Amino acid sequence: MRLILLGPPGAGKGTQAERVCAAHGLVHLSTGDLLRAAVKAGSDLGNEAKAFMDAGNLVPDTLVLALVRERLDQPDAEGGFLLDGFPRNVSQAEALAEDLGARAVESVVHMKLEDEEIVRRLLGRGRKDDTESVIRNRLQVYRDETAPLIAYYQAQTVEGQSGERHSLLRTIDAQGSMDEVFDRIQDALSSQNSNQSGTGASV
Repeated sequence: MRLILLGPPGAGKGTQAERVCAAHGLVHLSTGDLLRAAVKAGSDLGNEAKAFMDAGNLVPDTLVLALVRERLDQPDAEGGFLLDGFPRNVSQAEALAEDLGARAVESVVHMKLEDEEIVRRLLGRGRKDDTESVIRNRLQVYRDETAPLIAYYQAQTVEGQSGERHSLLRTIDAQGSMDEVFDRIQDALSSQNSNQSGTGASV
């Protein structure tokens, strides 16, 4: 299984990603973790990324994609992977699709949650930098940068067992307990897998 989790900050992607990976034997690829690990290891890519991070700049898409590619080339990723935090925009998604080729993403789960619930959750963490204005700004950045991916993946289809085509995207309600949300993700993946015949995705 090759899966992407999409959703706003506070939707619980990290928690659910760990559970989904454990349930399906997938490698959890968080770009934040990849960047930190590469910097700590002092690899060529890590040192290049560190120069951008130390200067307070965003790490370029090409460098992030190179880190993802490097990780996906490791043997344990052959059995499937879950991308969490990448792609962040349509240009990254297009580059990822071109890079993966035959290992194209098979499912995209969109964890939908209302803004007011997100604000409530993140304020409840009690972190000093989680003020309401900061949180709402993060949500606006998400809407501007990442939300267009929902339409992008909705338009991408895979061929079903009967020859019909189905969207890669499944939207689930991220409101509720961790178990309830996990069950919804599992149902979405089961529905997606039962529809697919193993052919690649197309737009």
